[in-house]
Formats: sequence, structure tokens, C-alpha cells
Amino acid sequence: MSSLEEDVCLRLGLLTTAQINDALLEGAARTELADVVAVASRDLERAEAYARERSIPRAHGSYEALFGDADVDAVYIALPNALHVDWAIRALEAGKHVLCEKPLSRNPREVERAFDAAERAGRVLMEAFMYRHQPQVKRMKELVDEGAIGRLRLVRSHFSFTLTREDDVRWDPGLGGGSLLDVGSYCVNVSRLLAGEPEVVYAEQVLAASGVDTRFAATFRFPGDALGHFDCGFDGPRRHEVEAVGSSGRLVLSPAFAVDEGVLQIDLGDDVTQVDLPATHRYHLEVENFARAVLGEEPPLLDRRESVGQARALDALLRSAETGLPASP
Repeated sequence: MSSLEEDVCLRLGLLTTAQINDALLEGAARTELADVVAVASRDLERAEAYARERSIPRAHGSYEALFGDADVDAVYIALPNALHVDWAIRALEAGKHVLCEKPLSRNPREVERAFDAAERAGRVLMEAFMYRHQPQVKRMKELVDEGAIGRLRLVRSHFSFTLTREDDVRWDPGLGGGSLLDVGSYCVNVSRLLAGEPEVVYAEQVLAASGVDTRFAATFRFPGDALGHFDCGFDGPRRHEVEAVGSSGRLVLSPAFAVDEGVLQIDLGDDVTQVDLPATHRYHLEVENFARAVLGEEPPLLDRRESVGQARALDALLRSAETGLPASP
């Protein structure tokens, strides 16, 4: 049962002062369904300064204090990747709903453990793939399923940028760093969305001095003999695009993932048209879906099945890159 039976506004707390919080704050500011009411850091002064700068009512000097705040219904977790599951479970066991940044984990057993905790607590757990809420992505999926480009043959995607900060947690193997788990997870997710769960994967990686992958590329084989390819990295130009190729045409979303202005085109040879879609804000849509899921008004867009499938694919890709052999999720 929801903790919001008498409230129409989801009261959110931010677990850490990570930079990505600003995007979520902007999304929450666009809806009446949610309000960010608290922030927590391991340093109280840092939390208080962050709260003042962003007009957040309350600040806490520990994550446990945020969990103990009775006026917080749900928490948004933007910790380093390796910490996602443990802190999500702690929040759920404290009675909070959880919106957790992607990837929830590369380990499917850990993802199952987190969703088991959510079920025991009667709370909502959702992985935060904000791009999945965009109308461009939803329409792309519909067009593929409707056969608008014929039988699906290939899904191609890429996402890269240059990561210059040497102290960035994404360089740390102990914290779940690497380009695959960061930008590459979007490519994996959209490939699964359009083509289904992969049957086999093969991957190659280039490692940074720290031991995480700074560049990663892979191929998929999907049911029905559809193929997939993606590449991602921390040492290239900023680029992000998705292409779905069918037997009679193709769909292209460019730019993809990290912007709201991506253009979806359908190319049927001599006929190339832009698919008209409304202007939106992906974090706004994500926060609203999460709030409505907590209220019991609609299901979370990303559920247990989605997150376990994502973890299985990520795990297989990393195993393949490490062994040099194909792997099955």
C-alpha cells in the first residue's frame, strides 16, 4: 500500500549531492506530483550548503538520518554504481520508495535481491533510465513493433564523450566505473527495448590506467536473427544516436539519450520524414511516472523484469570483454 494515501505530492529526498541531482530537481520543479523536500550527505555542512543553494527545506548529515525523516516518502539514489543496491535496500527497509540511478547493478542476483526487498516492504523500486520516458523513444518502439520498417534486422547505437576529470568516480573500478556501465548502459538498454533480450553477445574493450574500460564495443544476436552493435567511450567526441534497420527502411533518433530535442526520422528509401512529437523534459516525465507508480495510478515504466534483463546483458558483455569469448546472458 502506498505511503501517500492522503497526499497528492510525493515528497522526495536526495541521497547525496551528486551533480546529476540538478537534472532531477529541474524535472521535479515541472510537476505538482512531486517535491524535493530533503537532501543528505555524509557531511552536514555540505548538505546544508547544497540545500540553501537549491531551496531544499531540510538537510541531513547522514543517509540514515534521511531514512529516518518521516516527511520523506521516497529517495532518489545517485551514488556511485557499486553502492546502488545496498543503499536501495536500506532505503526500502526503512519504508521509502526508491528511484535509483542506472545501472541498478551489473549483477542480476543483486537486482533480484533489491526487488525482493521492495516487495517485502510494499514499496516501489524503479531504475532511473530517464530517456525511456521520452516520446521519441516510445514512438520508435511502437513503429518497430508495428512493422513500419519491415522485419527488424539491426539495431545500432553509440554514446561517447571525453571524460577529463582525473578524480571522477567513473574511473574507479571499486565503485563500478567504466564507460559501459555509464554511457554504454543506454545503448544496451535501447537495443533490448527494440529487439528483445539478446541470446549471445561478443565484446571488446580498451582499458584505462585505472583498470576500467575507457572504450567498449559489442555485438548482439537477438531472437529472429536480428543483430545489434554499439560502441561507447570516455575518450572520444560527444556523440549519441540510435538506428533501427528493418527489411524495408530504417528509423534514426539523433541525438539520443542525453537531450530532449532528439529528432526521430523514418527513412523508407525515397520517403524520409520526421516524426512530429511534443516537446518534453525527460526528467519531468520520469519523476511523474515514479510518483504515479507510488500512488498506484500506473505501473513503473521500468520494473523487475526490465532491470534484471539489463543486468544480465551487462554481465554477459563484461564477461565477454574479459575472456575474449562470446557469452550468453
